[in-house]
Amino acid sequence: MITLQFVQAGGLASDAIEVFEHGWCSHVDCVMPGPKGAEPLLGARSDVVGGAPAGVQIRTPNYSLWKKTQRITIPLDDAQTALYYAFLHAQLGKPYDTTAILAFAVDRNWRELDSWFCSELQASACETSGWFHKLLA
Repeated sequence: MITLQFVQAGGLASDAIEVFEHGWCSHVDCVMPGPKGAEPLLGARSDVVGGAPAGVQIRTPNYSLWKKTQRITIPLDDAQTALYYAFLHAQLGKPYDTTAILAFAVDRNWRELDSWFCSELQASACETSGWFHKLLA
């Protein structure tokens, strides 16, 4: 089982992401195992926040204030969960995918493994775990 935290952050960049994604949220992190209410968050960010550098990092659960938060639990089996977390840990330290964000409105291969923005990181981890399969173009 994994849990994703979807948030609405506020600000110009977040507002633009919400418009292009046609939804209310502007960021997603994986809620990592930890003490209840103090679980660390793993995700990709373009900014230095909560003492963690930009890119794919593990951050404290309260690294930012959110306008809205929603957690979704995905019922993976133990093997899928292990694959999901292993993939995320292998991405730690990779840079934020600024190119993909700038090209958000055009067709771009988001499956390149050299850098990530938040939702492409979590989607790739879901594919790697086998929770859903890669869609053919």
